[in-house]
Amino acid sequence: MISQILFVLLSAIATFIFVKNLGKIRRNILLGKDIDLSDNKPLRFKNMLKLAFGQTKMAVRPVPFVLHFFVYAGFILINIEVIEIMIDGMFGTHRSLSSFGLVYNLAIGFFEMLALCTLISCIVFLIRRYIVKLKRFTSSDLKGFPNQDAATILFIEILLMGALLKLNAIDFILQQRGVAHFIPVGSFPISSWLIAPMLSNYSTETLLILERIAWWFHIIGIFLFMNYLPFSKHFHIIMAFPNTWFSNLKAKGALNNMSSVTQEVKLMLDPNAAIPDGYQPPTSFGVKDVFDLTWKNLMDAYTCTECGRCSSVCPANTTGKKLSPRKIMMDTRDRLEEVGKNIDKNKTFVDDEKNLHNYISDEELWACTTCNACVEACPININPMEVIVEMRRFKVMEKSSAPASINAMFNNMENNQAPWQFSPMDRANWTEE
Repeated sequence: MISQILFVLLSAIATFIFVKNLGKIRRNILLGKDIDLSDNKPLRFKNMLKLAFGQTKMAVRPVPFVLHFFVYAGFILINIEVIEIMIDGMFGTHRSLSSFGLVYNLAIGFFEMLALCTLISCIVFLIRRYIVKLKRFTSSDLKGFPNQDAATILFIEILLMGALLKLNAIDFILQQRGVAHFIPVGSFPISSWLIAPMLSNYSTETLLILERIAWWFHIIGIFLFMNYLPFSKHFHIIMAFPNTWFSNLKAKGALNNMSSVTQEVKLMLDPNAAIPDGYQPPTSFGVKDVFDLTWKNLMDAYTCTECGRCSSVCPANTTGKKLSPRKIMMDTRDRLEEVGKNIDKNKTFVDDEKNLHNYISDEELWACTTCNACVEACPININPMEVIVEMRRFKVMEKSSAPASINAMFNNMENNQAPWQFSPMDRANWTEE
């Protein structure tokens, strides 16, 4: 009974903390400007199935796709067994779902094979990241916590899968010995030959203690992992689904017009035009801080997996320029987290004399070619280019700040109605030759 009470208390505390942190993230995302992304629900559902569930864009790189699929499937499906652990923890039962008979046996066997595949995949991921040292995992924007976070996640996965297999191995041995409470159910194709032989010489009393230790280690590990997620890049396992649902359905090459500018131009060109109800003249243009981004841009920031596929295909990044689309999203998230902590501390946002431009430099912004390669490469449809373009608009329209070559083009457009430094009167001169 004490064990059950302790389990319920731990479950309640872990769930409360997790929901509280989710609430903060939701609040931070809603600090962005409103945007309507409720159209074409069938296509949005299809996108979510393909990209979040099916991970179709991951298949461009087959090896990491297969490895990631094992980890992903392991995380999703093995949690079904966690449901059973939760039931057992609350009611003091053991293998409470074993009444499903053959289906249960097949499921446990499948989960074990999946757990082994997950273990192997995590080890390979560690090798690729820290021994092979793939370029996209060794860039400067991953130094510090992002690098530690990746290792932490992989080690947690290894420990949780290891604890699960050890728990099953002990269960298998105790079933073989006919110990009360350990009824002969389940199928253990991996743990019975991989781990059970190493434990077979232990006494029943010792195995009973080890079984409880493994059980508590596994469930406490899950609670800790759950509450680590909101602070980790691994949060994408939750955010990938809403983020792909709310993907931009327009052609990737279509830039968004600024509605406030469009309305001002219409009123300027037609003095007799009726002013829309509730219309307010624009007070600012572009993006200065996270408040000027849309909630979808901020959702993108929280969804970023830091996989680096965007930066690996970015022509500016691959030619040695400072721009990294991955860093754009990481910087946006860092600034948003800073704003959130400001609100937590002061109950409302207090100006800290900082903005998003303190995180993202002009050199990064103007290195972008707006080719959309980063958007195309992202497995879950994150759009770093939109953040870049909107920040550029602020630089140009609010600060009149742009590289000399672009300012020259602006002047030529204004004076010559073309990007070139030739008078409109001289455009046909070439015909005289």
